[in-house]
Amino acid sequence: MKIGIFGGTFNPIHFAHLRIAEEIREAFKLERVLFVPAASPPHKPLADDLSFEERMRMVRLAVEGNPFFSVSDIEGRRQGKSYSIDTLQILRDVYPEDELFLIMGSDSFADFTSWKDFKAIFSCCNIVTIARPGAAVLFGNSVPVAMQDQFCYHQAENRLQHCSGYSVYSLQGTQLDISSTAIRELIRQGKSIRYLVPDQVERHIMKQRLYARKQQNVTDTH
Repeated sequence: MKIGIFGGTFNPIHFAHLRIAEEIREAFKLERVLFVPAASPPHKPLADDLSFEERMRMVRLAVEGNPFFSVSDIEGRRQGKSYSIDTLQILRDVYPEDELFLIMGSDSFADFTSWKDFKAIFSCCNIVTIARPGAAVLFGNSVPVAMQDQFCYHQAENRLQHCSGYSVYSLQGTQLDISSTAIRELIRQGKSIRYLVPDQVERHIMKQRLYARKQQNVTDTH
């Protein structure tokens, strides 16, 4: 089975997240896309200090009804920071016979070398990057110099193949310039977020009055 792994704070989840997952699922013929909300993001404080459980609830609401999408609370059950390499190694043990595809936006991939044990990630799964507004993937500049001898570029397929056999793919996708930061700010201003998030997520946010009170000024876009 081919399984996509899509991590993020999802604070809140929105239509750009869902469209990314759908386009990658279709392009790579994935049989399942697993959304993995981060419990404790390692790179920056969590904006508005929204609980893991609340963000999980919104992701579940967003994906219900799609038989190809599911949600994992794996990072909420683990202590410490939510490092991708730790999550991937656990999932690798859970799905030993399956082919994993780590899904990320091009903006995240541009910062990939700052991730914990990022070199090891190339050896445990495929990586699929999808272009985000203002952050195109340039394969020639995306691999650290010290690792370039571990990759070969297949131009016709627009992919980098790692010596482990796994690959890094790039997909253009639909450019939906939606960010969680902007959605939270609209809520604080008392403005509509309709057509930015699924209806059931919007209803939940309004009912629970999430993001309505101004918190610390921390941004997060994915």
